[in-house]
Amino acid sequence: MKKPLEGIRVLDFTRALAGPYCTMMLGDMGAEVIKVESPEGGDDSRAWAPPYIGQESAYFLSCNRNKKSITLNLRSDAAKKILTELIKISDVVVENFRPGTMKKMGSPYEILKTINPRLIFCSITGFGAKGPEAQKPGFDLIAQGMSGFMSFTGEVGGGPIKVGVAIADINAGMFAAFGILTALYHRERTGEGQMVETSLFETMVAELTFQAGRYFATGVAPKPEGNRHPLIAPYESFACQDGHINIAAGNDNLFFKLCSAIGLKECQKDPRFQNNGLRVKNREALIPLIEAKTKTYKLKDLQKILDDAGIPNGPIWSLDQTLTSEQAYALEMIKEVDHPTCGKIKVTGVPVKLSKTPGDIELPPPTLGQHTKEVLTQVLRYSDSEVEKLKKEGAI
Repeated sequence: MKKPLEGIRVLDFTRALAGPYCTMMLGDMGAEVIKVESPEGGDDSRAWAPPYIGQESAYFLSCNRNKKSITLNLRSDAAKKILTELIKISDVVVENFRPGTMKKMGSPYEILKTINPRLIFCSITGFGAKGPEAQKPGFDLIAQGMSGFMSFTGEVGGGPIKVGVAIADINAGMFAAFGILTALYHRERTGEGQMVETSLFETMVAELTFQAGRYFATGVAPKPEGNRHPLIAPYESFACQDGHINIAAGNDNLFFKLCSAIGLKECQKDPRFQNNGLRVKNREALIPLIEAKTKTYKLKDLQKILDDAGIPNGPIWSLDQTLTSEQAYALEMIKEVDHPTCGKIKVTGVPVKLSKTPGDIELPPPTLGQHTKEVLTQVLRYSDSEVEKLKKEGAI
């Protein structure tokens, strides 16, 4: 079955996470992704270990499937020639260097668009191409801190806490993929290539959503509130006899159903809890009443009661529970692939399902330079002897 991005060739200069996540998304949907790496170690995340699987970093394996790896020593004129040839026949170039790095390499968008006017050039940076912070190195932790996210994440009265995965990187990669697809759609209609830019900082600011809305409305910066929702009550975590459960009674009807389900009918008539605004105002009185009830139940028993009543809820799983759950496997979110040196490895699946042209995992994460000869001989039509010469010269 044909995939939606078959026929699109992506030249991938990215490393670490934001860029690789973007190009992995494109590869999942059928794009041919050629990952250009330095022969001297390649992508930074190849060294972000332990843990390893075989000789490969588990970090690198998590975000580089559906790609081909070639090595180019861009200090070599021969390697630069190969790069130019690849740019001529590529649809997309993605890079996540600091602003100005591609210019130093001799490959800014201004030059590349003269080589290939239809090219979509995507740049992912830490803080964008302009402004006083533009030249700062872009790492997830720094972006989470400067975006304000860490200031309202954590326990009530606690210090700043980052989210447990690199959400600035991952979401910047998703925004970049969105931008690339939008630009490809524009090119389909007009024939025009263009530049796509996003950054970790812009991504995190865009995702402030209702927290930004609260600040714009009140002028007051939000503080950490633990697992509770600052604008909805009850919408947080509660203890059971043998674990914790999240309960999201997001409107008045659900709240009254919750009271009936767990034996808090007196709260249905309490004037302090008659609507969401009052419940938020009187949260400190309400939540202990609910938790006193939830603590009397075993987790599975309470889940069934709430499910039967139609009240949104879910257990707080450890990662091993999530990644071995029937739900994750039913959605094909855990996949097993054959790696050339690691053997069988597990990776997370494709989260977007298309009914006519679904994505899939065709290629395992590549070893460094695994596809150099394949790309040179099959894509650029170099002879075997020319490839050997390039190796001897240190160009690849």
